[in-house]
Amino acid sequence: MMTLITLYSILITVLAYSVGRKIYHKHPSPFTTPVFFGTVTIIIVLQISGMDFKDYTPGKNIITYFLGPATVSLAVPLYKNISIITKYAVPAISGVISGLAVTLILALTIAKALSLPLYILQGLAVKSITVPIAIGITEIYGGDPNITAAFVILTGVLGAMIAPKLMDKLNVTMPFARGIAFGTIAHGLGTAQATQESEFTGAVAGAAMAISGIIISCLFPLINHFL
Repeated sequence: MMTLITLYSILITVLAYSVGRKIYHKHPSPFTTPVFFGTVTIIIVLQISGMDFKDYTPGKNIITYFLGPATVSLAVPLYKNISIITKYAVPAISGVISGLAVTLILALTIAKALSLPLYILQGLAVKSITVPIAIGITEIYGGDPNITAAFVILTGVLGAMIAPKLMDKLNVTMPFARGIAFGTIAHGLGTAQATQESEFTGAVAGAAMAISGIIISCLFPLINHFL
């Protein structure tokens, strides 16, 4: 049975995101993206109310549980547009691989130049894939799950904030291409932002997120060898 504090946690999360969506539609900006706005709002509410994050966690976990079915549901618009997906399958997969490679090389090059420790490098290596997979990988190789989660969430928030305007500036207007970019670089948070543009863009982002997780999972033993 849910406690009042758990219900309160769910309520402030849903309200923060819902308000963020309405504000974003009226005043689109990197700082009004629902993901960023919702995150900041929840932090402020927790600080003002004096609510401990441990008390907030049960409500968060309930919402997180429904991310699974929500992600699976993205397969419906993918199925409806199977002809488009088949047509652009090769460039899509190439885009995912290229995006992962560029972000990985840039992040690790900077980290190596600063002589950062191994657990930081491991966190940076998986920053563009979804949190459960990223944490699972780094734990297997002795990394710090807290550092990993921080890098993944920060990457997702920044990706959701910056990607829409950046793609607009670069004249990337095709929903399929935008979905690939969102899912590859900003995983689940990017996918959430992509669904603000269209159901199809969100579905493609979800597929790109899944492919990214599979690729990094398979290649991480090799990546870790060179860290």
